[in-house]
Amino acid sequence: MNKMIFIASVLDPRNKFVYVSFALEELLGEKMGNVVNTKVEVYLRDLFAIYVSKYGKGSKSQPSSSDSSDSSATGISQNMSKNSLRTKLHMKKQKNDSGSLGVKSELNKYLLEDQEPESEDFDILSWWKVNSPKFPVLSQLARDVLAIPMSSVASECAFSTGGRILDIPLEVH
Repeated sequence: MNKMIFIASVLDPRNKFVYVSFALEELLGEKMGNVVNTKVEVYLRDLFAIYVSKYGKGSKSQPSSSDSSDSSATGISQNMSKNSLRTKLHMKKQKNDSGSLGVKSELNKYLLEDQEPESEDFDILSWWKVNSPKFPVLSQLARDVLAIPMSSVASECAFSTGGRILDIPLEVH
C-alpha cells in the first residue's frame, strides 16, 4: 500500500492518527494494523525530518560583531561572555517554550492537539493556510502531500483507450 494515502489522512486535522489507527485495525486486524500504523508513523517522521532540514529555520541567535564595541580587551571579553550567556539563556528558553526538540516538536504538537470537529463545509487547505504560522514546516509538508492527485487507476489505463474499445458485431436481418 502507498503510505502517502495514510500520510494525507493524518494531515487532515479531523483525522490525524486516531482515525488512521482505527481504520487500519478495522481493515487489517489488530496485529497487522498496528504494524502498518507504526510503519506509517515512522515514514511520516522521516518525511517531516526531510522537510525540517529543507524548510526549518536555522539558529539566528548568533551574537553580531556590532554588539561588542568596547575598545579595551577586558570590555570585549566581558561583552562576549554576556552575549554568549544571553544566547544560551535565549536558546534554553526557546527550547522550553517549543518543546525539547524545537522545530521537530511541531509534528508532535499537531498530533497531540484535539481533532477538528467533523463538518460538511470543512476546507482542509484553508485550515492549513490559517494554521501555517503555528506549523510552518508541517504546513509545507501538508501543502505538498495534499496536492498529490490520488487515484486507484493505473496510469496506463487512464491514458490508453486500447482496452476500452467495444467490438459489437452488427447483425443484419
